[in-house]
Amino acid sequence: MATAHGGTLVQRHRGAAATAAASHSADHDPEPAEDETYDDKEAKLTLLEEILLLGLKDQEGYTSFWNDCISSGLRGCIMVELSLRKRVELEQTGQRRKSVLNRKVNCKNSSPVGDSLMDEALKHLKETQPTDTVGNWIELFCGETWNPYNLRYQLHNVRERLAKNLVEKGVLTTSKQNFWLFDMTTHPLVDQTIKQRVVKKVQDSLLSRWQNDPHRMDRRQLALIFLAHASDVLENAFAPLSDEDYEVATRRVRELLDRDPEVEALKANAHGMTWAVAAAFSK
Repeated sequence: MATAHGGTLVQRHRGAAATAAASHSADHDPEPAEDETYDDKEAKLTLLEEILLLGLKDQEGYTSFWNDCISSGLRGCIMVELSLRKRVELEQTGQRRKSVLNRKVNCKNSSPVGDSLMDEALKHLKETQPTDTVGNWIELFCGETWNPYNLRYQLHNVRERLAKNLVEKGVLTTSKQNFWLFDMTTHPLVDQTIKQRVVKKVQDSLLSRWQNDPHRMDRRQLALIFLAHASDVLENAFAPLSDEDYEVATRRVRELLDRDPEVEALKANAHGMTWAVAAAFSK
C-alpha cells in the first residue's frame, strides 16, 4: 500500500512496538460530538478538497505529475470523512481484539452526504457484503485489483470532480493549457485566502496549537496531517516556514508517524478510522 517517496519527511514509518497495553481502551470508536455542520459564511472544505488544494500548483492549476501518492491519499480521505460524518465506522473489536488493519468497515448511516464522490463510495460500502477492511477499500477505490469484477468499485476522475467542487465554491477557476500534443483542463487558484487558511491550519496544529497527546487534537486536523503526509503534499504547507519552525514541525510530524496505530486506536477518545487509515498507509 505504501509508496516510496524521495526525501526524509515523506517516508512512511512504522510505529515502534508497543511496550504496554493502553490504559484506557474501548471496544469501539466513541461517537463524534456531532455531524459536520457549518454555519458561517466562509467556504467550508472537505478533507479531500483540502488535500487537493495543498497539492495544487496555484497558477498552473494541476497537481504534480510526479506525485503518485495523492490518488490513494484522497481515497483515504473519503474513509475518514465518511466516518467523521457518522456514515461509517470500524467494526467493534469484542473480547478478542482485532488489529486495526483487520477491522472491517460497517455502514452506519446510508443517508447521502450531498457530495457525489462520497455518496458513490458510501453506496459501495453499504451494498457490499461481506464488507472489507480500510486498506482494502482504499485499494478498491483506486482500482488496484486483479479481479475484473472488483473494478466496479473504482472511483473515477476524483481530482477533476474535486476541482469542479472547488470551482463551484469560488476557490478555483477553469482553464485550458496546452501540453504539446493535447490540451488539458486545468483549475488555477483564484481565492488565495482559502488555501492560505488550509496551510495555516496545518502549520498551527504542529506549532502554536500543538498538543503532545494526539487524542487532544482536533480530529479533523489530526486526520489532515496524516492524510497530507500520505498524499505527499505536507511539505507544501511547510514551504513558508522559517528554518526553526520547519525543524519543529517536521519533528512533530515524525512523532505522530512513529506512534503505533494499534495502540493509539484503543485509547480513550481515539478516532479509530483515522488510525486505521494511518496504519494502512504505513504498512
